[in-house]
Amino acid sequence: MSEKQRPPENGFDIAVVGAGIVGLAVAGEILRRRPGARIVLLEREPEVAAHQTGHNSGVIHSGIYYTPGSLKARLCVEGAALMYEYCEQRGIPHERAGKLIVARTKREVEGLRVLHERGIANGVPGLRWLESHEIPEVEPMCVGLAALHSPNTGIVDYAEVCRRLERELRESGATVLLGTRVERIDRSGDRSIVRTDRGEVNAGWVVTCAGLWSDELSRRSGAEDNPRIVPFRGAYLHLAPSDAEPVVRGMVYPVPDPDLPFLGVHITRHIGGEISIGPTAFVAGAKDAYRITRISARDLWSLASWPGTWRVARKFWRTAFTEIRFLLSRRAMRSAAAEFVPEIRRRALAAHGAAGVRAQAVDRDGTLVDDFVISEVPGATHVRNAPSPAATSAFALARELVDRFERNLGAAGRP
Repeated sequence: MSEKQRPPENGFDIAVVGAGIVGLAVAGEILRRRPGARIVLLEREPEVAAHQTGHNSGVIHSGIYYTPGSLKARLCVEGAALMYEYCEQRGIPHERAGKLIVARTKREVEGLRVLHERGIANGVPGLRWLESHEIPEVEPMCVGLAALHSPNTGIVDYAEVCRRLERELRESGATVLLGTRVERIDRSGDRSIVRTDRGEVNAGWVVTCAGLWSDELSRRSGAEDNPRIVPFRGAYLHLAPSDAEPVVRGMVYPVPDPDLPFLGVHITRHIGGEISIGPTAFVAGAKDAYRITRISARDLWSLASWPGTWRVARKFWRTAFTEIRFLLSRRAMRSAAAEFVPEIRRRALAAHGAAGVRAQAVDRDGTLVDDFVISEVPGATHVRNAPSPAATSAFALARELVDRFERNLGAAGRP
């Protein structure tokens, strides 16, 4: 570590691992509650938002999909309100663009009714059922038997939010150590020793928000080996720039498969005006497989040695064939989106798309974990599963995490 970045001799009060949006929000929440606390934020990459946060669709979700009473349901609705408030106060570009979830068959209409009930139970604001003839009032080029309109669903550049959070942390006196990979966390007395590739950092408590590497870090730091992260690569197509009317005003989604935590191929207008189609969802050859050819022997071994991986494969092999078709054919992927926005068939695709990798926790028994998972060991709180809508929920999830570790500090008799 450079002289400017050398930690104080007696260490830090709290260390946060991971400078995606959740880690940044946690560090900010700690300083909001404890002004003057000695905080260090450690990130393996040379910049913030380098992985899931910087490679997602930029959607501020409203909370429709999630099981009532789950952490996702509660924290998404609360988090969306906090995200809008944060962006409005700081002038970060964002928009309540609205979203339609469209049913194309009678069976999907029944699934849509379930989502409608969930959205109401979760307190999603402004949710409205649309019959077929009402759909063009919201999205003129969209067709379907019925739809749910969520006017509170929005768009934002989460990487821009993260850059603002990083700047505020530094201005508030936090130490931000980029390019510092955390290898494990040990406990010594009442201190946690964070062992990194650049030396040791000690802190009274550690909160880890390590995303794609959350299972490895928590396991090496004394937590149980279940669940494990299985990386799913999501590829997006983009429509070529055009002077024609945009195919969507906001977002158009299909009714998702209730057995999967993915939302299907959808159409999104982003904050910069570009329009994407996707994502796919296929097991990746590496946790940072932003290029399809990227393979990691270590990550492949983790996948192959985990019983849950094979159980998921056996259960969802039909879905895998669909994803392979999307992987091999841009036309097939565009056709899936054109089922509810036919105009897409007449629009040109950009030469290059984009891709992200989703950290999906999978239990040993093959269950795809469909809620945020937080585990605790002496001296550390670990976020074990935080896929979508983690970015939307970031500020609310940060409050939840800080509440938990403060209860632990109180139980240990410390202020």
